[in-house]
Amino acid sequence: MPNTYLSSIRGTIDRAGITLSALCAVHCLATLALVSALGIGGQFLANPLIHEVGLAVAMIVAAVAIGLGALRHRRAAPFVTAMTGLSFMGGALAVPHGYEEAVLTIIGVGLVSLGHILNMRGHTHARD
Repeated sequence: MPNTYLSSIRGTIDRAGITLSALCAVHCLATLALVSALGIGGQFLANPLIHEVGLAVAMIVAAVAIGLGALRHRRAAPFVTAMTGLSFMGGALAVPHGYEEAVLTIIGVGLVSLGHILNMRGHTHARD
């Protein structure tokens, strides 16, 4: 029974990670569109604190979900994929706001999301 409970929690955290990754990508694209096309929202949407907190949350969610998954299914691909994505997200903090930051962030959140998907699939295969 405890394994089922932990698996449920890990799966929920993986799904939350995928959702947060999607929201981050939408935030990046919306920021570019609103600031570039309309010239509004730059002070709030492009605030570095949003990106720093987002990266911290992504790191915590990935560490818990993928860490629990790695203990269960012993597959490296989810970990390597998610950590590469987090590296891209961290790199995005080092460049000025704009297209470069958005591209790095979107690549990063895509890889983190893929890491969560691989983690969920690894767990499914571990049960078989």
